[in-house]
Amino acid sequence: MSHTAKTILVANRGEIAVRIIRTLSELGWRSVAVYAEDDALSLHALKADIAVPLSGSGASAYLDQAQMIAIARQHQCDGVHPGYGFLSENSDFARACEQAGLVFVGPDADTLALFGDKARARALAAECGVPVLQGMDHSVSLQQAEAFFAQLPAGSAMAIKAIAGGGGRGLRVVRDSAQLAAAYARCQSEAESAFGDGSVYVEQWAAAARHIEVQVLGDGSDCVHLYERECSLQRRHQKVIEMAPSCHLSPTLKHGLFEAALAMAQRVGYRGLGTFEFLVFEQAGDSRFVFIEANPRIQVEHTVTETILGLDLVALQLAVAFAAPLAELHVDGLSPSGFAVQARINLEALQADGEVKPAAGRITSWDVPGGHGVRVDSYVYSGYQTSPRYDSMVAKLIVHSARPDHSAALRKLSQALQEFRIGGLASNL
Repeated sequence: MSHTAKTILVANRGEIAVRIIRTLSELGWRSVAVYAEDDALSLHALKADIAVPLSGSGASAYLDQAQMIAIARQHQCDGVHPGYGFLSENSDFARACEQAGLVFVGPDADTLALFGDKARARALAAECGVPVLQGMDHSVSLQQAEAFFAQLPAGSAMAIKAIAGGGGRGLRVVRDSAQLAAAYARCQSEAESAFGDGSVYVEQWAAAARHIEVQVLGDGSDCVHLYERECSLQRRHQKVIEMAPSCHLSPTLKHGLFEAALAMAQRVGYRGLGTFEFLVFEQAGDSRFVFIEANPRIQVEHTVTETILGLDLVALQLAVAFAAPLAELHVDGLSPSGFAVQARINLEALQADGEVKPAAGRITSWDVPGGHGVRVDSYVYSGYQTSPRYDSMVAKLIVHSARPDHSAALRKLSQALQEFRIGGLASNL
């Protein structure tokens, strides 16, 4: 890790921006935050060393590459940390940072482009001998999707996925050929709206599987795994509860997952933090896994990995971005301590029909749990006015138990959730 203090533009908002700013402060580095016109009182703008307004409101302000580069130059930044979401996986932005003489805290532009194309990522897995679901490793037309569905075994379902997708968006499951054309059109439309790319691919849908992801850190030459996270508890393909490590996998299966993730990362000379996601199938005592996608950035759920290993993953990101070799970071051969669980706290209301509607307005009271092994990452406070233009997640509650039984961590999470109080708005508490 460079001992020379750096200045870093935090090209994001919300809890992840606060999280990054905290690490920068601990390192003695200077933080430059940005905020949209409707986001000036978000905690990240109040905690940074310098806070600079963006032109525009809502997500579009945080997607303005030209503004980000101009602000970074104006304040003589050494690098840009994109967080997650927004510009974090945008290969054009990573390349623009490089051309502007700024260190992009993440993988290089070519790696982002590769993993940003989910079909190309599938092809890479196959090249590395990592199993994937039956599917097509390229964008498909409606006619090609229909032909693929027709040749699946009777009773099978098919997933239509955005090539540039992620986070459960740009995904439709088809179980009947009569649904296919409409699902294809909806998926294309959502992909175009969310990612600016309407291309889709198809693969066989796997319903009864565990969702396991492996955390990898690379310096461009070597890679190391930082164990796995269990992300099987989801709502509409979006994660709700995450745990590290998984309490259901055999040592043999874990080893296979780690080897698969490292094989893919090594093949591309991975630099930075990356998450390789898999589906795990367990039937009659037999277990197998398939690769589904890789996320070349820090994850929302990075916190549980930090907790069981005693690491600061943001600090590690910064270290490898500024050319520190893994050998200097002492991250190989670590062993997890107990279990950590994270719950995402969203402002939302459950409707009579079972649909969830995001809630926005003024938070009249904000009382978070505390105690040994309890952590809350957030960007709001009592009196804060939330905006419907942003994601409904306002906090992450993370608990840790050093006991070897995961049920102790779950009991701690249950107690902490009961103590968490949000006044003025509906939430998922």
